Amino acid sequence: MTSDELRPPRTPRLAAAAFPALPPLPPPSAVPAPLALPALALQRLQRPRTLLALLALLALLALLLPATVAAHDVENTHVMVVFEADDTYRVDVLNDADWLWLQVHPVATAADLPAVGERNRQLAERTPAFAAGMTLVFDGSPVPPEGVTYVPPPTSDRSGPWGLAEPGLIRLTGTVPADAVRFQFAYDRVVDEYPMTVARGAGAPVTRWLQPAQLSPPLDIADLVPLTPVQVAVQYLGLGYTHILPKGLDHILFVLGLFLLSARLRPLLLQVTAFTVAHTITLALTIYGVFSLAPSIVEPLIALSIAYVAVENLVTTELRPWRIVLVFAFGLLHGMGFAGVLADLGLPRGELVTALVTFNVGVEAGQLTVIGAALAAVAAFRGREWYRGRVVVPLSLGIAAVGLYWTVERVLAV
Repeated sequence: MTSDELRPPRTPRLAAAAFPALPPLPPPSAVPAPLALPALALQRLQRPRTLLALLALLALLALLLPATVAAHDVENTHVMVVFEADDTYRVDVLNDADWLWLQVHPVATAADLPAVGERNRQLAERTPAFAAGMTLVFDGSPVPPEGVTYVPPPTSDRSGPWGLAEPGLIRLTGTVPADAVRFQFAYDRVVDEYPMTVARGAGAPVTRWLQPAQLSPPLDIADLVPLTPVQVAVQYLGLGYTHILPKGLDHILFVLGLFLLSARLRPLLLQVTAFTVAHTITLALTIYGVFSLAPSIVEPLIALSIAYVAVENLVTTELRPWRIVLVFAFGLLHGMGFAGVLADLGLPRGELVTALVTFNVGVEAGQLTVIGAALAAVAAFRGREWYRGRVVVPLSLGIAAVGLYWTVERVLAV
């Protein structure tokens, strides 16, 4: 194929009326010398052709960003323990199989992932090494499992981001020691809190959140007691907050993009309100199974929403009606993203509403913390003439570049 064939078709010139009219900026000669360049740059950004060129440049920068930039640092481990009536046990440690393969190949990237069959073969070979990092304790004494196997995902779907695709699992099996009353578990490969769900036969399961490389609190095998509503509320409030701070870099950048639009407080409050209402709606609808989209669709669109709000910050300082509508639409997408994380974390059956509400409150607290920190950081000079040129424009450029990088990365990962 020749270079001419690869060249995209010419784009018709867009009419200036297709872009929002902006108030005229003072000429560079009318502002102090240090501000002349930002003023000139902002004047040129009002031109449609310049905006298209800027988008093209940001797309190029996004492709050149290092692959180490990541949106989430979410623990992917989920442990499920079942004690059967015949005094045997089964411990299933679930993980996204691709994510698990990358954990044992720390210098590899998604581009290095082998074919599904080869990946499963390699993981099966390493299963004893994984199991060696797991500790099963009955009545204070470690007990090695009698059987260790790797069960690959039932499908080869790789469309979900790490932790959201079909999981594979490492299964430990054995016999409960005679007269054993209490059980504890630890896993040294995890890097963050992870859920352990425990059930006695077909009985109602209980969930506990465990710290990495630490033994869980003792659980009475014969009398599994679920958490109280207050304990569930405290637990999921913390999970919602930490999903934003420090783990939710993509949501942090989106909120900062909203913050940077204007130096006035009212536009920020209107945007945050629209975003909050929207993601609360889809978080609830998705968790209850009323509506959902595949992560392979939601995640790239979330990244694109980050790029959009940042780019619009470069061409306007006014909150237009369409911005509120778009922020609301973006909030719907982010709500589905929150629901995917919450579903992956697991929800207590008996306290579903409590967990859902407090997780959402935790998310809001995290977002308000981001806004509060941003306000504190720029409060002394937010009203200065140079604030936009020296703070808003550079930060918006950086946020847009990262958002575009994530968009490309997530699309290519499908």
